[in-house]
Amino acid sequence: MDVSLSGKVALVTGGSRGIGKAIAQTFAESGARVMITSRKEDSLRQAASEMNGEVEVFPANAGDLDGIKSCVDATMDHFGAIDIFVNNAATNPYLGRTLEVDPARFDKTFQVNIRGPLFWCQSVWEAWMKKNPGVMINIASVGGLRAEVGLGVYNITKAAIIHMTRQLASELGPSRVVGIAPGLVQTDFAKVLVENVGDKLAERLPTKRLGNPQDIANLATFLASEKASWITGETFVIDGGGGVSSERM
Repeated sequence: MDVSLSGKVALVTGGSRGIGKAIAQTFAESGARVMITSRKEDSLRQAASEMNGEVEVFPANAGDLDGIKSCVDATMDHFGAIDIFVNNAATNPYLGRTLEVDPARFDKTFQVNIRGPLFWCQSVWEAWMKKNPGVMINIASVGGLRAEVGLGVYNITKAAIIHMTRQLASELGPSRVVGIAPGLVQTDFAKVLVENVGDKLAERLPTKRLGNPQDIANLATFLASEKASWITGETFVIDGGGGVSSERM
């Protein structure tokens, strides 16, 4: 199946590494013009230099409202549209029991992981999609659907992202809003988990391997395309079969 994003403009948060970088790269290779954003301009420019296609950069803190508006405005000024928006940027400064989290790290997690994504969607909607239907893709996590030791605070934000996806889809049609809930993917963001439980988890998965960023990028590209034009409001789990492994049956 040929999946083309030719003629589309995409904005990807957290686009300098990991899943966001793979999504941006695959979008560009599929014909989209792409704006990537994250906090550090040097990292963005390095990432863009490694991509094929038309890729521009704009540094912005994903949880800062002024930065959000500036990035959306810059994308509109440069490309004149935002047909596809990917809410990928996230943070996880706390690992531990949910009720032992301190207020500062709780607030930081919610600022970047749910407050930011909501206002990114608001800004993109007002700038373009309100009059020009497009696609919003929210990167959640299987943790938003399951309880996991040590990741409770992070996973609460991802559960909120899953419901936000459903809620916005009901409000923003004919624009589409979809979610992706990855399992454990080999990225710098998940390095601690990969190093400590990666081999054990991979062994019990039906697919016998952890995910890689390209796995998520392939699904995102399909969901962004016209091939998925009757899909909205759903969040798709992509975890190598973790939900059906013998330890969960």
